[in-house]
Formats: sequence, C-alpha cells, structure tokens
Amino acid sequence: MSNPVIAVLNGPNLNMLGLREPLVYGPDTLEDVEQLCMDVALELGVAIDFRQTNSEGELITWVQQCRGRAAGIIINPAGYTHTSIALMDALLSADLPVIEVHISNIHRREEFRHHSYVSKVAQGVLCGFGIRGYAMALTAMAELVLDQEDK
Repeated sequence: MSNPVIAVLNGPNLNMLGLREPLVYGPDTLEDVEQLCMDVALELGVAIDFRQTNSEGELITWVQQCRGRAAGIIINPAGYTHTSIALMDALLSADLPVIEVHISNIHRREEFRHHSYVSKVAQGVLCGFGIRGYAMALTAMAELVLDQEDK
C-alpha cells in the first residue's frame, strides 16, 4: 500500500522567501521549506506534492486536481488568503481536509491581512511559527489522514 499524498501548495511571492522581507518571513528559502516538508513527511509515513505558483488560476487548478489524488491539502495561499473567493470555492469542491499555513502571524500585521477566505474552509490554521508551521501542519494532517484510513 502506498503512502497517502498530502499536497503542500504555496501561493504568490513565496518563491522569494529568504530575500523578501527577511525580518517578517525569516532567512529560510522555499527550498528550505520543501526540504523540511520532505523530511517530516518521511518520518510520518506520508508523501508530499510540494508546489508554488504566482498564478491564482494555476493554484486553483492544482487544488481541483487534488480531488481523488491527494488525501489532504496544506496551503499557504499568501496574498490570495485575503482576496480569493475562487480559491475558497476550489478548496470546498476538493472535499478534502485543509490546513492553512502562514509563516508570519497575520493577526499582528496590517488590518487587511486579518481576514482569510481560506480559514472559512480550513480544518485548522497555523500562523506565526515561521517555516516550522509547515512541519506542524504536516504532523496534524498526517494524523487526520491516517486516522481516516484506519476507519
């Protein structure tokens, strides 16, 4: 039996991690995040499909493709968190558990960042833990997914 696949999807500007506002997002790169996720997934007995895009349409397509292919979605929607009803609708239609991740604590930042359309459909939200939030999300998602497999 193969390991369940967890999609780890990243939105716009996350390809600039390590360069963009390091005082807010830290020194780690997206490659560091992917390596962390691969290491944690291996320990947990799950597989990951790690992706990043700057395109809202591409992100929505990836979410739609998760239905029937992935066991869960971990998503850092970045700027689309606060703007994309279409992304929220895609996550609803995927009919999978969703965990929302943000590197910074969006509630300690500008007022417009306090609202999340994704949170409306997420099982849980992690923010403010730096890239460790991804490891925490993977651990939680693995528990959700593996518990479902046992039933």
